[in-house]
Amino acid sequence: MNTIRIALVGQPNVGKSMLINAMGNTRLKVGNFSGVTVSKKLVKLSHRDYALEITDLPGSYALNEYTREEKVTRDFLATDNYDLILNVVDSTNIERNLYLTTELLSLNKKMLLALNMDDEAITEEIYIDAQQLSKLLGKRCIKTSAAKKTGINALLDAIVEIFEQENSQAKLQFSEVIEEEISHIVQFFQEKHFDAPMPYRESAILLLKEDPVIFKVFRDTPVWVELQPLLNRAFEHIYLHYQSKDLDDIFNEEEVAFAKGLVTEAVQFQVQRKTTLTEKIDSILIHKFAGLPIFLFLMWALFQLTFELGSVPMDWIDAFFASLIDATKNTLGDTELASVIGDGAIAGVGAVVLFLPNIIILFLGIALLETTGYMSRVAFLLDGFFHKFGLHGKSFIPLVSGFGCSVPAYMAARTLKNERDRLLTLFIIGFMSCGARLPVYVLFVGAFFAAEYAGSVLFVIYISGALFGIMAAKILKMTVFKGEDEPFVMEMPKYRLPSIKLIWHTVSNQAWMYLKKAGSFILLASVLIWFASNYPKQPEQDSLYQAKIEQAATLPNAEESIHKLNNERALYHLEHSYLGQIGKFSQPFFAPLGYDWKMSVALETGLAAKEVVVSTLGILYGLGEETDESSEGLIEKIQKHIPFAAAVSFIVFVMIYLPRLAASMVFAKEAGGWKYLGYLFVFTTATAWVMAFISYHLTLLLV
Repeated sequence: MNTIRIALVGQPNVGKSMLINAMGNTRLKVGNFSGVTVSKKLVKLSHRDYALEITDLPGSYALNEYTREEKVTRDFLATDNYDLILNVVDSTNIERNLYLTTELLSLNKKMLLALNMDDEAITEEIYIDAQQLSKLLGKRCIKTSAAKKTGINALLDAIVEIFEQENSQAKLQFSEVIEEEISHIVQFFQEKHFDAPMPYRESAILLLKEDPVIFKVFRDTPVWVELQPLLNRAFEHIYLHYQSKDLDDIFNEEEVAFAKGLVTEAVQFQVQRKTTLTEKIDSILIHKFAGLPIFLFLMWALFQLTFELGSVPMDWIDAFFASLIDATKNTLGDTELASVIGDGAIAGVGAVVLFLPNIIILFLGIALLETTGYMSRVAFLLDGFFHKFGLHGKSFIPLVSGFGCSVPAYMAARTLKNERDRLLTLFIIGFMSCGARLPVYVLFVGAFFAAEYAGSVLFVIYISGALFGIMAAKILKMTVFKGEDEPFVMEMPKYRLPSIKLIWHTVSNQAWMYLKKAGSFILLASVLIWFASNYPKQPEQDSLYQAKIEQAATLPNAEESIHKLNNERALYHLEHSYLGQIGKFSQPFFAPLGYDWKMSVALETGLAAKEVVVSTLGILYGLGEETDESSEGLIEKIQKHIPFAAAVSFIVFVMIYLPRLAASMVFAKEAGGWKYLGYLFVFTTATAWVMAFISYHLTLLLV
């Protein structure tokens, strides 16, 4: 007869002893754990051709070392030989009991939950959805009553079934900050092909908890030299976010939030309890009817601030770069070098830096909402709504991160452990308008809408992108990612006052990343675009136009005639340049959307980085214009050259099509292969073209 060794774990007074008695036919052996006076109970019984050997561990509130009982339980679970954990939970006090459960999940052992005292829970009008709780935890949950002897056979059957099956993956989840650091460590182990003493994720969690046993194991390996700096950076990030260096407190808070999330999603209380301040705030912010309008209002206010406050420093930045271009040309004269530096490098980078104030305000608003704990509530609030479109409420965190930058958003999708849900979320993140798209929106909104309406229009653009995304999710769920929805726990962290240091860290990092792109990648792209728009040269046409200009100089209204001829010459050169040839070649594809070849080129360069769209338009539409103090700004040029219907179509296309090159690389890595990037390119391009086509023709009809 095979033996199943079971570790019986639970908090004090959860009815472990009574549950053992209810199982019947038990042989009880009482002694002490070695080295301590804590009593040890070993129970033997049989079921379905198996001998069950149950070690009843001392009641422990947590796996700490505050008491001898807790130390004994922790040491046994860490070092002794057993096949599975039977976690007994008091159903009448489930949230507190699930705190211990979250610690047991981190051990990644075969595990079963006995939801004991179910009869008392029913009397107290506490209703637990055991099936939902099982899905949330990734571990089987059985309702039992040791007093009434109900659920005992189901529990014994489950013990045998779990023993015979492969270990199921626990679904213990932490906050985005800790999950991000766990993923960094796991990725490091994968790249090193490290032979860890336990699964990578469990090793990472214990390292972040500063578990002394696991630290000793890793210190004795060569990998420690590279691992230690990675851990130091992880700790700095976690300390900054939590404003504390006490890792015990940090992880205690995480596990309490996880337990609270479990109860919120799987337990109903009919009897009114005394509400806490957090619950009072939640009753408003995540109210069934008022919660969503509150969230939409906050987002609308954020976009109003983004446009209104950002417009003031934009004028200063615009004037600074205009004067810098003039100074460069005055210093270097009418040379190719002056043109490449002024019209290429400075103009291209300036067109992107111009929108830095908008980027900072947007990042600041999102960071404030995240650090206070509000965004986690919104994820819970939208869970039911998201499920209707095939998404999970937990998808909200990577999706809202996509409003800042697609790269961390793709990485944040790792918190979705179900492969189908994770892939679906990855495909939809690109519909969330990242900070790189904001300059394009601000440019076109400023060109076609009055200042008092600009913030509201910007809000509509962002919300429209999100709505397109969830509609696309529904289509993908019905066609490609079919399958049953899998629930995840929505953590409910406590509310915090925003930390100035954390806000500064978040916003400055994002702004610096944006500026680094402007100073490196976009600088290079701007120079390349300048070269492609100025070459090959047309010396014969230059001679013809020069002769016409000399002739016009002798005529009345000479200045106006010369200006017109210069513009014609510049346009001719642009159309016959390498960039013009590319634009003319691809124009038939974009023509039904109302784009000229310049807009087509801008979209194509946007595949490298969305910020380059603005710098490309600045270079293309800026050529041939006067460069003195009466020059029109880029907004005026957009108004002059692009019809309103084409502008609407252009915004819709930018809103949907493939993210920038760097983000696309991260997508391919997170999705699991380059083939997924190919699917994403086809899917987003086709969707963008269709939606832009509809938008263009609808606008023509309405305006």
